[in-house]
Amino acid sequence: MTELSQALRAIGSSVDELLGRLIPMPEGPEGQLLDAMRYSALAGGKRLRPFLVVSSADVFNVPQSYALRVAAAIEMVHAYSLVHDDLPCMDDDDMRRGRPTVHIKYNEATAVLTGDALLTLAFEVIADDETHPEPAVRAELVAMLAKRAGSHGMVGGQMIDLLAEHESLDAGEITRLQQLKTGALIAFSCEAGAILGRADKPERHALLAYAHDLGLAFQIADDLLDYEGDASVVGKAVGKDLEAGKATLVSILGADQARIQAEMLADQAVRHLDLFGKKADSLREIADFVVNRSS
Repeated sequence: MTELSQALRAIGSSVDELLGRLIPMPEGPEGQLLDAMRYSALAGGKRLRPFLVVSSADVFNVPQSYALRVAAAIEMVHAYSLVHDDLPCMDDDDMRRGRPTVHIKYNEATAVLTGDALLTLAFEVIADDETHPEPAVRAELVAMLAKRAGSHGMVGGQMIDLLAEHESLDAGEITRLQQLKTGALIAFSCEAGAILGRADKPERHALLAYAHDLGLAFQIADDLLDYEGDASVVGKAVGKDLEAGKATLVSILGADQARIQAEMLADQAVRHLDLFGKKADSLREIADFVVNRSS
């Protein structure tokens, strides 16, 4: 196992342990909702966004206990987005991470409420004084997450993605879609470390530039997995974009050129980290992981 794999696993385990404490065990009349929240948030996965939060916070010597709370919150937001994304009115997926999606295991109404509850709990966690002793820092985290997750971020990107099933998008429009739907939460994950560490403007700009390129590389890699991946390895249905006639950079550029583009973006992302020296080595390593993953 590589050092990066060990680090991903360690941060993932720490986030899972915290999520297990933050999301109560099922009991009472709302028990099914709590069970579904735990089912979706504790389903595993790469934990890329939590890793980015912790790694960016490490650059500024932020206590890991602070970073892990933000990491758990962003994973709740990510889990909520997947639960809603899988609904019949959206992508209509039956499998996620090798398991039945929430609306299949429970029902559609429970899936909607599960997403709602995870999103609101994420803000509750960030706003708590255990996340950071300074109210101004917590307020900035709340405001930035709201911006990145909302209509001018992830949710706006999902709207464009739904429209893309019926409209022909060019490369520029697809890039914007990806910047919003996928890139916005990746941007927050990197910004969060800078906010926690009260970084200066050049440092924050460098992390945002890194996140911008990393997010695009990640989405191209994701589209490549949908185009040529194995469902048993990926953990969800593949070939859905092609079946739906949805334009992606893979369909426009072709798989080989898209792969080259993803690698160029990952290399470019790494160059934005030069001012941090060796403190940002884990962020450099994850850029390579993003474009060479198999799930």
